[in-house]
Amino acid sequence: MQPSTSITRLLVIGAGAMGSQIALTAALAGYTTVVQDIALSRLDGAAAQLRERTDKMVKSGKLAEEQARRAHDRLEFSTDLDAVAPAADFVIEAATERLEIKKAIFARLGELAPPHAILATNSSTIGSSAVAGASGRPGQVCNMHFFNPVLVMECVEVVRHAGTSQATVDTTVELARSLGKTPVLINREVPGFVANRLMGAVQKEALALLAGGVASMEDIDATARMALRHPMGPFELMDLVGLDVVDYIAQATYAATGNPADAPDESVAALVRAGKLGRKSGTGWYRYSR
Repeated sequence: MQPSTSITRLLVIGAGAMGSQIALTAALAGYTTVVQDIALSRLDGAAAQLRERTDKMVKSGKLAEEQARRAHDRLEFSTDLDAVAPAADFVIEAATERLEIKKAIFARLGELAPPHAILATNSSTIGSSAVAGASGRPGQVCNMHFFNPVLVMECVEVVRHAGTSQATVDTTVELARSLGKTPVLINREVPGFVANRLMGAVQKEALALLAGGVASMEDIDATARMALRHPMGPFELMDLVGLDVVDYIAQATYAATGNPADAPDESVAALVRAGKLGRKSGTGWYRYSR
């Protein structure tokens, strides 16, 4: 894919799994990309992990060695937001899913980023309307929600709030396509957007079937894979996403709707309290070798 003609330099805020993979995706697509985080240790860890990812991609034949080298040449890492934000044409915030933190970031971006820059949040649970006002440029704010693992997953949800300009939507959709992704436009903010609402509905039914003794976890997952052609079953998917993330999404949705049907599932919450978070912890609904 060719980079967007109106964007040359991206800024990704947050060096976690999502932010670092978004940055590498952008660098592979030809964009000069800066990853900013307040912790130098996280930046160092992200840089090392991205090297490991591209090394594996090269060894597997999915990426040419020269492509990997050029992508890493386009990547920069910084703890200094004041220094890197003024040069950004497009910002993707992928920081901690806490509203007060995001508001503070968008307030600073509103002051530091160039007047033309679009400010997007990767949040899967917080609509951009909650941070748009803090930026001082609400028309240039939207959600640009990637899915984990970013390097593999094709879909990007572009979510406008009531004040998002059409130019912002058009540019964000164009950027997503230039990254090799398929954008889906969501015209109205709803808790969970589209993907998480669909996923949540399947998970809720799977949990009810298990709790009711209708079928085992393994058989529910097998049915989803073989009868519905899902790539993995709902319990397998929860483990992949992270049970803490699943529980947090449910909490955020319930807080937004107040609907008892959206209340977090106690069996998921119990696993989270026990530190059983899924694949990343080695155990969740299933056990994994690490």
